[in-house]
Amino acid sequence: MVKVAITIDTEEDLWGEYTPAPCPVDNIDSIPLVQDIFDRYGAIPTYLVDYPVVIDDRASRLLRDIREKGGCELGTHCHPWNTPPYGDNASVKATMLCNLEEDAVRRKMENLHETFVARFGMAPVSFRAGRWGFGPAVARSIQDLGYRVDSSVTPLVDWSDYGGPDFFGAPRHPYRLNPASILEPAEDGSLLEAPPTTGFFQKNAELCGKVFRYVMKGNLTRRLKGIGLLEHSRLINLRWLSPELSSGEDMLLLAERLVRHGTSFLNMCFHSTSLLPGKSPFVRDGKDLRRFLLNIGMFLQYARDAGWNFIALKDIREDH
Repeated sequence: MVKVAITIDTEEDLWGEYTPAPCPVDNIDSIPLVQDIFDRYGAIPTYLVDYPVVIDDRASRLLRDIREKGGCELGTHCHPWNTPPYGDNASVKATMLCNLEEDAVRRKMENLHETFVARFGMAPVSFRAGRWGFGPAVARSIQDLGYRVDSSVTPLVDWSDYGGPDFFGAPRHPYRLNPASILEPAEDGSLLEAPPTTGFFQKNAELCGKVFRYVMKGNLTRRLKGIGLLEHSRLINLRWLSPELSSGEDMLLLAERLVRHGTSFLNMCFHSTSLLPGKSPFVRDGKDLRRFLLNIGMFLQYARDAGWNFIALKDIREDH
């Protein structure tokens, strides 16, 4: 049985601005647009909520209402720049939670977690680090707070150019981990990693990964030329299962080919800011939004018709 999770970074409007809270969260009012689509197909999204959304009365009430109707799971999502305690380090490197001192990570996660529990009356068990900034200190902090599932590791992606972690060689299937070694499966691991789905259209994923990695090791010009050549010649096509980075047709093709080759878990991801035109680089206007929502619906219909099972992120724990 193929299981499908939908994970949404549910956050403030200020894309690319590392501003301390309070921050505007107008995009949250647009969540019903996509929740209606989820309800239509029986999908259970996981909204991973950051601090500015948690402390906003209107935004948190909207999300709480959806959860109380059984329409979603709520987890947490930490942007270190707008989660207290606020520090003096305004560098881009410090926007990655994994780059902070462990004590700072722990205090931010405790504040986010406790505020979430006070607001929603329940303890979250699913987490994603903002900007994919996951590392051992983050894993230890969420483990100690009782989290069971993380979804921060992005296989086939290296965030080093942004001051972040290199996840290129990470497993592309769910795996248990120990905080000391977050990219290594561990049978006795207390945390389950449920990575967002990335993959190649081509059958030989291992060879594709080696070639793609080689191209990515070059300078920017070489990378752009190499990736462009691979893409247009259809020798290697890397895609995310995300309506922000892939068309509806490409998401279907990626999912179909991964499942055909043995994948039993898919994780579609995007940001709540893409539901309000102009708040993310992926949806600029109303036309983009209509296409964005159509692509989500296209994938959900395909998954439903294929007999795949929609799950909340926390429920993957049962099978791994």
